[in-house]
Amino acid sequence: MKSIVTTLVSAGVALAIAAFQPAAATDRARAAMKNAKGESVGEVSLRRTHHGTLLHARLSNLPAGAHAFHVHAIGKCTPPFKSAGGHFNPGGKKHGFDSSEGMHAGDMPNIHVPASGSLEIEILNTLLELGPALFDGDGAAIVIHAGPDDYRTDPAGAAGARIACGVIRK
Repeated sequence: MKSIVTTLVSAGVALAIAAFQPAAATDRARAAMKNAKGESVGEVSLRRTHHGTLLHARLSNLPAGAHAFHVHAIGKCTPPFKSAGGHFNPGGKKHGFDSSEGMHAGDMPNIHVPASGSLEIEILNTLLELGPALFDGDGAAIVIHAGPDDYRTDPAGAAGARIACGVIRK
């Protein structure tokens, strides 16, 4: 009887430890992008490289012009997408390429959508890791804003409303 209890206790401890392990790193992830009407506007694939994370975005049905393109801290995309929280910022930095105290790991260059509304682009984010911080309990998302990021205004670059969002999934 004692050996059965010991085995069960040991198994219980192992299960408890497994339940509290941080999310493991991954080599690939993706985000299905949707607008506020729930319509698909494309997909972003993420791939780990030796120099950071390569994001490959295939987007369509977006308004022409410059748009901020960020990784946000929460993997929830309920319109108007405020549910995605602020920028992904595990290092506690200030916002923007132009900030001497920045930048967030979720800060990326603006995308420039042509009149067709379709765009395919690759961006290397050297600060973004496909690891435990990104895949924590509340996940993360990619967000496209109505306007461009000014690369300096903290915390979000004065980019305006959020027009598309996709939860990052392994």
